[in-house]
Amino acid sequence: MIRIYLCGVILLSLAACEKTPYVEPSVYNCFDESRSKGEHIKQEQLEDLIHSIRHSGVPGIMMTVRDRAGNCWSGTAGKADLESDVDLQPCHITRVGSTVKTFTAVTLLLLAEEGKLNLDDRASQYLPAEYLDGLANAEVATIRQLLQHSSGIPNYIVNPRFQTASLNNLTKTWQPEELLSYARNQSADFAPGTDVRYSNTNYILLGDIISVIEGKPFYKTFEEKLFIPLGLSKTRFAAEDPIPTGIIRGYVDFYSNHQLINATDYSGWDYFTADGGLISNTGDISTFLNQLFAGAILSEASLAEMMDWQAPGTREEEGFKTSYGLGIFRIVTDFGPAYLHSGDAIGYFASMVHFPDRGVTISWAVNGNYGALDDGVQSKKAMERIFRTVLE
Repeated sequence: MIRIYLCGVILLSLAACEKTPYVEPSVYNCFDESRSKGEHIKQEQLEDLIHSIRHSGVPGIMMTVRDRAGNCWSGTAGKADLESDVDLQPCHITRVGSTVKTFTAVTLLLLAEEGKLNLDDRASQYLPAEYLDGLANAEVATIRQLLQHSSGIPNYIVNPRFQTASLNNLTKTWQPEELLSYARNQSADFAPGTDVRYSNTNYILLGDIISVIEGKPFYKTFEEKLFIPLGLSKTRFAAEDPIPTGIIRGYVDFYSNHQLINATDYSGWDYFTADGGLISNTGDISTFLNQLFAGAILSEASLAEMMDWQAPGTREEEGFKTSYGLGIFRIVTDFGPAYLHSGDAIGYFASMVHFPDRGVTISWAVNGNYGALDDGVQSKKAMERIFRTVLE
């Protein structure tokens, strides 16, 4: 997921003093019948769950549960905008961050099916040498290795210099070359193909490869191959309209004291790169993931390539046991394996999870993160509570 870790000297006192603009409630008016209705056998428990998560501190939460029989339930709790006192609705749009990486991966697999690339081509076959200069392993890493985070190319976002620069200029709109500069001249994490480690840099390069092959911005290819065919009417990429009318407000708890700061304008580092920047809602990302693992998007062979799992050489003590696929992860849960991707932006978090043995897809999104907010939404304990409520 995209995430900035709080560190270094940051000028957040300035952010805390900014006056939050009032937005007319009518701006949030929306309606999408397919996303706003639905019943579930555990609807009462699901309603209790999202209200409980809301009361843990996040301003608002939306959730969608879908099964292989076509049943779909969407629910919300809390506010889309605290200042304007607007209730959150299933049809609202929000930032879903790094969930876009699964869209990026699926798009590249579709291009491979069309014969436009081979997954074992080197990225350097498509991107200029000068563009890759200084990026360790980038000259030899393959598209497959970029997709699986097995390239060993350093992650720009964990560079302390980037974290400090971003957090001290929270409204800056970053260009891809600026982001890549924080990965240049860094040591490789490992030799390509020998391990896996999450790196947003991989997906900047993958978006560039899509743009080169198709001769248009990568997000236009997303629209043509995924958003429009799948009927994802609430899904778009941030590049052409970074803060669209009607997007719910995002909030941060930088000081872990539940004193929330409006961060809607603070997510400008992924507006033009395929490692984040997706705007959607839980109904749409649930549809996408459900259709993907139902075999409705990729061929059986491509889906098998996507799910060629590789476990990291060392496992973190916290969290689920995780293996890496191509743009997707597999975790081990009490309810069997689950395929997922999550995403952070400043002020927002989203996750989409598919349980293949159950044929159930769960997605949720909140408009608040960091500090004291994360434990109730994105920790292992919080996710297990969600899984248990839906599946037990």
